[in-house]
Amino acid sequence: MKQNLVIITSFSFISAFLGLLGCENDRNSDVICKNNPELCADLHQDSWCRFEKGDLVRHRLVLKQTETHSGQQLFQQLIYLENYSNCIELAAGVQHILNPERTQDRERAYAVSTQTLNELQEYTKDNPDIYLAYYRWLRFNDKASQDIVLAAYQAGNVAEPQILSQLAAYYVRVSPLEAKRIYRDLFTKTSFDKFNSDWLLGLASVFQQQQNFEYVYLFTKANTLITENQVDQKQLFGLIGGNQALAQQLDMQAQTLISDLKSGDFANSASVILLNEPDNAQ
Repeated sequence: MKQNLVIITSFSFISAFLGLLGCENDRNSDVICKNNPELCADLHQDSWCRFEKGDLVRHRLVLKQTETHSGQQLFQQLIYLENYSNCIELAAGVQHILNPERTQDRERAYAVSTQTLNELQEYTKDNPDIYLAYYRWLRFNDKASQDIVLAAYQAGNVAEPQILSQLAAYYVRVSPLEAKRIYRDLFTKTSFDKFNSDWLLGLASVFQQQQNFEYVYLFTKANTLITENQVDQKQLFGLIGGNQALAQQLDMQAQTLISDLKSGDFANSASVILLNEPDNAQ
């Protein structure tokens, strides 16, 4: 029964494949459902959550076409199931006056997706694959799974930015020096279109612990420039004692940092020196 569950509900890995086809997401999923009705039988029928549904359907197709499912594929399946289930839960709460059967269809889809997600989580709970261990650490704060990820990192076997980001957040608390090393690698090796602006705030947290408030200002400012998030300017200036001249200097450095990240030249930038200074480590 569980093996059938995986075959039916884990068809999840085709975003890149459909990109080659050059079609729109929802149109692709419609074609897939028409040609592979078993992949969509448990999903809702109307246009709600079309992106989440489309991602899930396309990934189901890839796993249908894959004889042996990797841990990364199952991890992707878990994520897309979560996204679909969360979306359809909200949609199920919207009452359709003229066509109440649509509401019932969404409620059914939500119930089934929740059961499917729970069963897949159970199916993968003892799998030592790094992606699945990362998922259990992320979702359930599972200590044994955390240890698997930490051991893989210490052995030099973690390269996925998403996992490295979680490790950096962990090391911010237990080893600021290690956190800076991870952030440095992420900044150096990640293209700007995949850059996570939260990494800048993670670095700010490291320097906050080390009471290096100029660097807290610098990386916080860089984050606000990338995201256009609002920040309490009075509190930000308070980090550097309200020094306007220093603020202007750090603002320019933040702009340069962003330019280096956008150009992919962070490794050769002056900003990388900030992450190599042992005096600020611990």
